[in-house]
Amino acid sequence: MFDLLFINDFKAIVPEFFLLLVTNLLLIFGVIYASSTNKYYPVLMRNIVYFGSITLFATFLLLINSPVKHAVFFYDTLIIDEISLFLKSLVLLGAISTLLMSLEYVRQERINSFEHVILILLACSGMLLMLSCHDLICMFLSIELQSLSFYVLATSKRNCEFSTESGLKYFILGAFSSGILLFGCTIVYGFTGTTNFEELAKLLTNIDYVGLGGECNVPTRVATQLGILFLMVGFLFKVSAVPFHAWSPDTYEGAPTWITAFFSIVPKLALFGLFTRLFLSSFYDLSLQWSWIVIFSAIASMTFSCFVAMSQKKVKRLLAFSSIGHVGFLLMALACGNIEGVQSMLIYLFIYMLMSINVFASVLSLDKGSCSYTSPSQLYIADLHRLADHSPLLAFNLTMLFFSMAGVPPLAGFISKFYVFFSALSSSLYVLAAIGVIASVFSSYYYIRLIKIMYFEKKQPLIVCYKPMDREKSLLIATSLAIIVFLFFYTTPLVVLTLLVSLNVC
Repeated sequence: MFDLLFINDFKAIVPEFFLLLVTNLLLIFGVIYASSTNKYYPVLMRNIVYFGSITLFATFLLLINSPVKHAVFFYDTLIIDEISLFLKSLVLLGAISTLLMSLEYVRQERINSFEHVILILLACSGMLLMLSCHDLICMFLSIELQSLSFYVLATSKRNCEFSTESGLKYFILGAFSSGILLFGCTIVYGFTGTTNFEELAKLLTNIDYVGLGGECNVPTRVATQLGILFLMVGFLFKVSAVPFHAWSPDTYEGAPTWITAFFSIVPKLALFGLFTRLFLSSFYDLSLQWSWIVIFSAIASMTFSCFVAMSQKKVKRLLAFSSIGHVGFLLMALACGNIEGVQSMLIYLFIYMLMSINVFASVLSLDKGSCSYTSPSQLYIADLHRLADHSPLLAFNLTMLFFSMAGVPPLAGFISKFYVFFSALSSSLYVLAAIGVIASVFSSYYYIRLIKIMYFEKKQPLIVCYKPMDREKSLLIATSLAIIVFLFFYTTPLVVLTLLVSLNVC
């Protein structure tokens, strides 16, 4: 019987095990061939990118065809359910898109560090495990597996002092946040005696009325709330929510653009999935104590990002503050603490992933070749002027994308914000919903400002050489734009799927 259960445990973790195994094989392949004298030290970056994309796609196929759909395994430390399968699929698709959009970039920049792809695969492994976490120890280890890979990726532009500086800031602040997160786990374990999510939920049920140990009700409740506070701070840093956002703009600007795309698209999917499982399942009975922190951070993220983004001059810093604003809307959905909130969060995450893939693929396409010293990592907002004259299709794509990010109907961005506002109103969070609407209106300013620069800004003519877009980015942009434009007219599959997933959480 024990052997049978052990085999079933490994059946449940086949996608993650396959990804880690192939990652190690790719590392061995890269080390042997990149240092081979007989092969004249070949450049393996593009080969490893292709192999990494195929590996992630094979992992996706293993995931959706896994015979195990519901299970708690490895001594109650990991779990498989609807929300983990849904978000794991999005993580893999987002990582594949990031690798595909990097192919032309690594060729132009002559990048020969195949280790970048290995680190991305390791980070994806950590995120897949993170979405299956059912224990505080497993949670911390999976977050650190992701974070350690990110610290190296953020400083991967070795010949750039600014990249090294921003990566060092990320490392130092990330180490502090990991310590705070671990301290929160320690406090919760010390006063409850367990690290399992399900057992925490049972112990904390009706804690205000029954409590742990009868007369020890008050100190246990207060200590657990303190532990939850530290956990909340750690998570808010990881998702770059205000007031723990300081690392995000510098890291986004200093890292290579395709690494920035990976930072912006993929980790939020895993972190918000884990955030939902932990706080809406284990700590649901203490939601009155921690929800006000989420509400405050949501309001601060939405309002702060609006006003700071208006003064930005570089595209990547603008996208960083735009990402912080989107985090505010996601936190608004989480603050609802019910099925509608989780459903709106999942819808928002899916649409946010599509918009991020499109915008970063478009930014990477704005290569001006040898006629200009401007590269995508140093793209200024002013460099977008007359883009409609030089590349009308790309300008049209960015126009639709910025309207969607601003929440203008009938695009997908409007759907995501509509469901978030609707869930907030159904939870009686009227002030939060009103602030979200106002912040959305103000954020339209800097999105429409970009459209105005592309079409109506008439500066002195420049000698600009826009190279033809490569096939991979063309497919990514066309596919994501088609979904963004037409999702408004047929949203039923996404709404039904996210509803079924959210029913498993609340």
